[in-house]
Amino acid sequence: QVQLVESGGGLVQAGGSLRLSCTASTNIFKFTTMDWYRQGSGKQRELVASIDSTHIVNYVDSVKGRFTISRDNAKNTMYLQMNSLKPDDTDIYYCHLGYWGTDYWGQGTQVTVFS
Repeated sequence: QVQLVESGGGLVQAGGSLRLSCTASTNIFKFTTMDWYRQGSGKQRELVASIDSTHIVNYVDSVKGRFTISRDNAKNTMYLQMNSLKPDDTDIYYCHLGYWGTDYWGQGTQVTVFS
């Protein structure tokens, strides 16, 4: 059973920064693409950023230049550095791992940005 545990959310003023972490309970982590999604109340879950096993990254346009995704395979941990945060970034953030057709999700961590 794959478990993903997130941490690092919180309350921050607009323009501030937060760093999210996601630690996987399995070594398959290092062979898979990892993603950060976010979802607000009444909204669909949105893919924010992805990083594959070779560290190639992709971002949704709204966070380019502000967010940085990274991974440490030795620690089975993925990060999302979020800078210049805006109130529109307020959401629950989830880490995701897909493996052999099965999706695994973390429990989510709340990010709240106030102006």
